This record gives sequence, structure tokens and C-alpha cells, in this order.
Amino acid sequence: MQGDDVGSSVLRPPVVTLDIAITGHRSRHPVFAKSKAAIAQSLSALMDLLDRIAIEESGCGGEGERPHIRLHSMLAYGADLMAVDAVQNKGWPVVAPLPFGRDLNLAINAQPVLADDIQILLDGGVVADPEIAERAAEIRSIAAKARIFELAEQDREVEALYRKHLAEPENRTAEQDFVAICSDRAAMAARVMVEHSDILIGIWDGETHGNVGGTRHTIESALEQGIAVIWLDAGNPNQWHVLRATEELAGLGSRTASTESEASVREIIREALCPLGDTWQNARANRVWRDKSNRFFHAYRRIEALFGTPGPGALRSLRQHYEHPDAIAGGSGAPLLAAVAGLPGGDTALAQRIGNDILKPYAWADGVSTWLSDAYRGGMVASFLLSAFAIIGGIGYLPFATIEQKWGFAAFEFLLLAAIVVIFLTGKSRKWHERWFETRRVAEYFRHAPLLLLLGAARSTGRWPRGPKGNWPEWHVRHALRAIGLPQMRVTSAYLRSVLFLMRDYHVVPQRAYHLGKASRLKRTQHNLHRCSELLFLSAVLSVAAYLLIEMGARIGWLPHHMPHDVAKMFTFLGVLFPTLGGALAGIHYFGDFERFAAISEITAQKLGDVETRIEMLLTAQDSDISYARVSSLAHRIDDIVVDEIENWQSVFGGKHITVPV
Repeated sequence: MQGDDVGSSVLRPPVVTLDIAITGHRSRHPVFAKSKAAIAQSLSALMDLLDRIAIEESGCGGEGERPHIRLHSMLAYGADLMAVDAVQNKGWPVVAPLPFGRDLNLAINAQPVLADDIQILLDGGVVADPEIAERAAEIRSIAAKARIFELAEQDREVEALYRKHLAEPENRTAEQDFVAICSDRAAMAARVMVEHSDILIGIWDGETHGNVGGTRHTIESALEQGIAVIWLDAGNPNQWHVLRATEELAGLGSRTASTESEASVREIIREALCPLGDTWQNARANRVWRDKSNRFFHAYRRIEALFGTPGPGALRSLRQHYEHPDAIAGGSGAPLLAAVAGLPGGDTALAQRIGNDILKPYAWADGVSTWLSDAYRGGMVASFLLSAFAIIGGIGYLPFATIEQKWGFAAFEFLLLAAIVVIFLTGKSRKWHERWFETRRVAEYFRHAPLLLLLGAARSTGRWPRGPKGNWPEWHVRHALRAIGLPQMRVTSAYLRSVLFLMRDYHVVPQRAYHLGKASRLKRTQHNLHRCSELLFLSAVLSVAAYLLIEMGARIGWLPHHMPHDVAKMFTFLGVLFPTLGGALAGIHYFGDFERFAAISEITAQKLGDVETRIEMLLTAQDSDISYARVSSLAHRIDDIVVDEIENWQSVFGGKHITVPV
């Protein structure tokens, strides 16, 4: 065991981040163009308000540092760049998920009208038209200072359609094809932006529906994902409104400004910055790193080994050694980090960030959770067994000692009952049950987090689950992932194909194999425990029946008349022994819920098998068919599987708090 604050044996508080996203009309929109100056003034005031409230709410009660505030913008010419201008003096970093590669994004958003200008813009040149040149220069200048995440895997197709559209301005089909693919790309980039944001500011006239990926669509998508939206009315810029549900979009025309808008914004920011409910992730009990399991808490796993493992392995040592957080990057996590570092065109700094900011806290949470699992489940199983042995020991004097020697058996019973009380009081005071639940959630979220980070994907703020006593595990992991943020890179088909291999080989296949093995072992445990309980019950019936036959035999003269008296105490002892042991095993069977856990693992393995099949289909496809949308949807599916599995097994043990076996 190592002492307090040794190396990375503490779950370090994450960098608290507030992420603001912007969506809005393009510069050519008539309502936006008419009210541009007023919109800019109102937007600047709104940014000042968000900055002030974030500072006031930092530390969640006066303890902590000022939050790290970022702006997410897709750098479209209009509201997106206006927002960047509004925060340039605040020191907010700008993060830009682009629907295209950096150069193509500039060539499209500079809004050229001549096909020849496309190549000039792609090559970094200056076009003759001064307005186009000015737009291109502004976009180029801002992009140079921003953290850029380029969704460029379809750039070749988009560029070809763009050239055709400008070369044939009267060709409606060419225009529709270009607008359609741009809309799809913009919607995907907007989804990435929304997933990484706590608040979306929408500069919108409240009427224009637009295309997929447009302002209204982005606002609606954010609301569907539980992201709060601050709607700044482009037609009346002096008013802004807080939206929390998609249904509110139906009545915008009659909506009036609320006097509680600032209070609503404060509540949103507080929810983003502060964990809800109990927080004990850094309690002293968690700061003591334990490098191995405690043999006194192996009872649950010993039951699994005895009843679920065929052969001599049932008696093997169950001592587990936990990988220290400082060792995981060079140990079990080394192959994953090497694979991440070898991704073609990936963010070169991402592997190191994953090693330090993901694998280390994962190792901490996994080690602490595993120890707490042993303590809680092992303690409960030990209590069931100790209660049975206490009863058996208490009446053991009947066949083996005299009444004068009963005190020794009573003392033995008292010691076992006292041990049960000690287990109960220790487990309750140290919150074994609650801390196991919460640290296990942290570990499982971190386990698959690299897959999301590699794709710039994230679970939206509004879609994180919440435990019955708070959400500090989800809050902690969300901010830890946000601190890493979007990778600075250009997404290509080759990169996506490599991520698919990594996704399959480092998560889907091993996790599926783990759940299949776990389901098989738990089903055997359940069957054998049930069978053993039945045999003990049958033994109890037979022992009572045997005594009655002896009594009958003595009465009719077939057996000596003193025989029932001679064996009465032994049969009384057996009549208690067998049902008591059977009841203890039945209690363990009920507490462990092995059958339901096996079913949860089987369902999880089946879901992962479906994902593996989908991955194999994509790997056999042409590069042009491997899109960011398809690959990121698989990462989100894995994320959903993890969350579903956590919620399912925690619902099983949620009401089984540590207690005395009565």
C-alpha cells in the first residue's frame, strides 16, 4: 500500500471548461444584413454576460479556479465570424469543427462567383474581386489562430460538385447536388460542435427554415440533445430568449422577452460547471492507493470460482494486483497508445494526452472500484456465510459437548455475529456500495473514451446519465474529456479506416469476449449454487425423515429403544446444519443475482457483435464509402452500449445496500 498523494494515485480534479457554440445566418441573409450592427452589439453584451456569470459561478461555492471558456464556431462568413470578433479580447480559445478541409472551407465561405477563383483560393492566392478577397483574408486570419478539426474525407467529391456548380450557374441539378452535399457536411460539423458545447447561441430570425445543417436545424438538434439554446432574434436583436426544449420552437412568434433570462443562464452555467449531489471522489478513503486486493474480501469471487469455474482453477489464488496509474501507459495501455500514435494524419499530441488524461484516471478508478467491489460484495457474501456458521456453531455443542461447555460455542457464535456487525458498520461508514457504483462509472466511461476522442465525438451534455445521489462521475469524466477537446487534424478516409481497425481490435472484440466469458461463468455459478441449495434442502428433509424412521423402528421393536435418544442431538444438529447452509447459499444466490448479470452480459456481447459486423462491412468497402458520419455513429453506438450496460447492472445492485443478513 502506498500513502496519500503518491504519484497519480489520486483522481485529480479536471480542468473545468465552459464551451459556448455559435450558429446563425450567413452575411447575405437579408434580416442579418439589415441588423448587422445591432446584432453585433447585442452579441457582444451577451458574451460579456456569459463571461461574468461563469466567473461568479466558478468554484461552485467559492472553491476552485476560474473556468476555462471556449468558443466553438464553424467559421462561416456571417454570425460565426461575428462571434469570434466578439470574444477576441476575452482570451477565449476558438475551436473550429469544419465541414470540409481548411482550404476548401475557405474557398466555399469566401463565396466566389467564378470557377477560376476556386483554384486561386485553394492555392492560398488572392482573387481579383476585393469583397471575396476580404472575406477570404478574414477567414484565413481567424483559422490560423483557431484549433481546427477538418472533416475532409469527402473533399474531392465536394470540390468537383462545387466547380461544376460555378462553371454551370444555370444548371439547377448541379446547384442542388452541391447544396445537398454541403448541407450534409454542415449538419455533421454542427453535430460535432453541439456535442462539445454546454450552450448554443443561435442568431436566427425565428422564421427561416433553411436546409439541413442550417441555423434552425442546428438549434433544433441542440435542443434534442439536451443543450440549452440562447436565441438572439436577428430581427429584434435587443431581445434574446433561453430555449430548453424543441417544443418551444413552435411558439416563437408570440414569445416575449423574459425578465428571468439572466437567472436561466446562471442556472445553465451552474449545471455545466458544478457537480450535483454528493461528491467524495477525493475523500481520504480514496486517496490511499491499494496495489492489491484484500484476501479477507474475496468471498464473492471465491463463490464464483467454486461454483462457476470447472476444474482445479476453483481453488486458485484470487489475489489481484492493480496496475498503478503511473505504470499503465508503459504497461497494458502501451499497445493502444502505439496504435493511436500510428494513425495516419492524426493529432500527434493526442496519444500523450490519452496516456496522461485518460488511461491514468482509468487505472485509478478501475483499481479503486475493483477493491470496493470486493469489499462490498465480498463483505455481504461473508456475512451470509458467517451468519450460517454462527447458527451452526451456536448449537454445535449438542452432539459434541455438554451443557457445561456451551459457553465456548456461544462465544464462537458471538464472535461471528460481532464480525458481521463490524463488516456492516465499516461498509456503511465508508460507503463501499456508493463509492463502488461511482468509481466503476468513472472507469467504464474512461475505458472507451479514446474511441470518441480519436473521432472528435462526444456524449452531449444533456445525454449523460445521472446517479441517484449525484452526477460527479459524469461531471468529472465530461470535463476531463472536454479538457482534451477536438483533435487538431484533417480527417481522411485512410484515417477513418485505421480508426475502424483500432475500434475493433482494442475495444469491440476484447469486450465482447469478456462479456461472453462472464455470462458463461455466471450462468454456471447460478446453476451450481441453485443445485447445491436444493441438495442441502433435500439433505435436511432426509435427515429429519431418517430420525423419524429411527423413532418408528424403536417403537415397534426393530431398533433398540434407546437409539432415538442417543442420536437425537446429532439429528437436531443436522436438521439445523443443512437448511442453514442452504439458506445461506440461497441468500448469496439472491444477492449476487448471477442470472440477471449473465443476461446483461449476453445482451451486451450481442450488441457488440452487431457493431463488429458493421465494422467489418465498412472495412470491406471502398475508401469513398467510409465517411465520418458512418464511423462516428459506430463510436456513438459503442458509447450507448457502455452506458446501457452500466445502467442495467447498477439497477440490479442499486437497492442492495450493505446490511446485516436478516
